[in-house]
Amino acid sequence: MSAPHWVIHLPATLTSHQATVDLLVALRTSLAHVPVLDFGEVTISAEDEQSTRTRIWCDAAIDEPRAGPGSRRRCNRFVNHPGPCAH
Repeated sequence: MSAPHWVIHLPATLTSHQATVDLLVALRTSLAHVPVLDFGEVTISAEDEQSTRTRIWCDAAIDEPRAGPGSRRRCNRFVNHPGPCAH
């Protein structure tokens, strides 16, 4: 049996959707070296509508195998992006 996973909920006091996305992009860039963080699963919500969450990144599996069997790359483009997925 595997150990339980924990999720970090990090409230921020930003006043626009774009400012929130900009912060997430900066966090993803600066923390890319931390393997336990999964920015592909990040969602955002308005403070008074926390049950309605919006995904930020596509995170679809890309068919190119990465180093190691069973390991796949994930798309790091924004959700609903035009064109094919990319890493």
